[in-house]
Amino acid sequence: MKLDALLFDPLLPLWLMVALAACVLAALALAAVRRLAGWPYRGLAAACVFLALLNPSLKTEERQAEADIVIVVVDRSSSQRLSDRAAQTEAALAHVTAQLAARPATEMRLVEVSDANGPGGSEVMTALAQALSETAQDRIAGAIVISDGQIHDTEFAPKVPAPLHLLLTGRPRDWDRRLVVKNAPGFAILGEPITLTLLIEDQGAAPQAASADLILSVDGGPEQLYQLPVNREVEVDVSLGHGGINILQFSTPDMSGELTDRNNGAVVQINALRDRLRVLLVSGVPHPGERTWRNLLKSDSNVDLVHFTILRPPEKRDGVPVTELSLIAFPTRELFLEKIGEFDLIVFDRYKRRGLLPAEYFEAIANYVRQGGAILVAAGPDYAGANSLYRSPLGAIVPGRPTSRVFEEPIMPQVTEFGLKHPVSESLESFAPESGWGRWLRQIEVEATSGQVLMTGRGESPLLVLDRVGKGRVALLASDHAWLWGRGYEGGGPQAELLRRVAHWSMKEPDLEEEALLAEPTESGLQVTRRSLTEGPLASLEVTTPSGKRLAIPFQPVAPGRYQAEIVSEELGLYRLGSEDLEIVAALGPAAPREFVQTIATDRVMAPILAKTNGGALALSEGLPKFRNVRNVRNGRPAHGRGWIGLVSREAYAVQGVEIGQLLPAWVYLIFAALSLLTGWLREGRWDK
Repeated sequence: MKLDALLFDPLLPLWLMVALAACVLAALALAAVRRLAGWPYRGLAAACVFLALLNPSLKTEERQAEADIVIVVVDRSSSQRLSDRAAQTEAALAHVTAQLAARPATEMRLVEVSDANGPGGSEVMTALAQALSETAQDRIAGAIVISDGQIHDTEFAPKVPAPLHLLLTGRPRDWDRRLVVKNAPGFAILGEPITLTLLIEDQGAAPQAASADLILSVDGGPEQLYQLPVNREVEVDVSLGHGGINILQFSTPDMSGELTDRNNGAVVQINALRDRLRVLLVSGVPHPGERTWRNLLKSDSNVDLVHFTILRPPEKRDGVPVTELSLIAFPTRELFLEKIGEFDLIVFDRYKRRGLLPAEYFEAIANYVRQGGAILVAAGPDYAGANSLYRSPLGAIVPGRPTSRVFEEPIMPQVTEFGLKHPVSESLESFAPESGWGRWLRQIEVEATSGQVLMTGRGESPLLVLDRVGKGRVALLASDHAWLWGRGYEGGGPQAELLRRVAHWSMKEPDLEEEALLAEPTESGLQVTRRSLTEGPLASLEVTTPSGKRLAIPFQPVAPGRYQAEIVSEELGLYRLGSEDLEIVAALGPAAPREFVQTIATDRVMAPILAKTNGGALALSEGLPKFRNVRNVRNGRPAHGRGWIGLVSREAYAVQGVEIGQLLPAWVYLIFAALSLLTGWLREGRWDK
């Protein structure tokens, strides 16, 4: 196609031509006032000269018509696979493709959107904006979205220069039930009930139901059954059974006819903290290491410390009247019989039998440990003597028998091969100064009768022994010189870290369990860490994915006592993980992904966006839409109606070439000017006579 346009390229500067024109007009005006007969012809001659000076040219363009572009965005997210929406989508896409192929000079751009790359949901507007940015705006005749209308990025809706239409999948009879946890704390006090607000919500054309079952499981344990009303928020009290991360899984049974059961569950992770850890520290005699224990336990804000130092044993006879003493009597019966169960840990620091505690009290302490309590014995020279704690009923649970020998010489603590695996002593060597650990100056020789030796001293003699007795735990430190590390003797060592770990292991801190299975999300899925003291290869990790698929993934050793397995998966939801006797659950993303929060098809989300473009929404359940003739749809007019949608004609073109040539040759202007002057001369000189 060719198009002509008139252009001007003056031969003189514009200001000069304006000045000349002003002079000519003044002369013509003067001639007109004097009524000279030939002034119009002279004016015509001047006009011809000025036209020649303007140098008029004719521009000719050769244009090629461009096809209109229609962007079709197909939502392939998870909610689009519910019910028969996938079939509706394919039928609609085939119909739109055929209609646009039959429309003259029309090109279709197909964009597909998936939620497989993350929890963002249906990012239809983002995809549409990207497609628009890659397309010439003057060629866009319209855009069509095939979706259930549940999109999650309306804030990124672009400005569409043509009608935008929604072909809505789904059916009016669709309904779904979902479980919502309205509020849940991130932390809770162990043993105290916490209140969670739950909602069982029916969406769409749901059958009437007054109540529904709720199933609660903590860390995959026994299920608890509740009956909750539907469509009403309810508060549920839950108690946590152990410290650390507790994973609460809520679910409601799937109902016949609902769209999906993927939103019938919810997972909440709550970190259970002990309200206060109560520790009883009994020091037999004052010594430099006594303050070490006191400072360590007092520095922890979660620890309530009760500390007694035996300053006046029964055998001390100095004649001072009792009424003049400022010492507190040792409340033995109250501590070791009446309230012993209130303590999480009892520490005996260089304590020996002095007649303060009769045998039945020591027996009560031993039973306290067997029932779940913990004791820590920091042994001094008294542990090797005749009044040693080992020679009491506690000897049945303490894992080290004294040989009566005390090494009063420098010793170098060493972590055993087994200790490198144990969470109490692993990585302790990383806390050593460049010159290595400092030495201790005393060790009580013991023989390990049970338990696990984590550290040794002189001649491979056990220095730190841990043991489990019944439901409780016992720790034995065969030296009272750990405080030298804290004082920096010969460079010092990790005294605070070691004693903290021993104390917290005794109090069953989850992070210090020998056998543990841990999981944390990664960019590609889940990373599972297995902590184990077992010799030899471990059994594979048993995985049950949210969709019910079972996997077996081998563990790979990464450090002494630590193994890892990688779960590469994009499936969001709850994973059940098992290794031998350990079982945990882990959530990758939300238990119910964003696509399953609202599953009922609707045009309400996109309605404001459609209205701005004069587009509309048509339900595919009512049939496939017709495309109205393009000539019946103009910009600014509604582009949809009952059963039809319309597009606009953009009539865009591309310029293939441009030719510029003179409108007339210069001699033509001169001839016209000369003729005008001649006519004026004749008119003035001869015709008037």
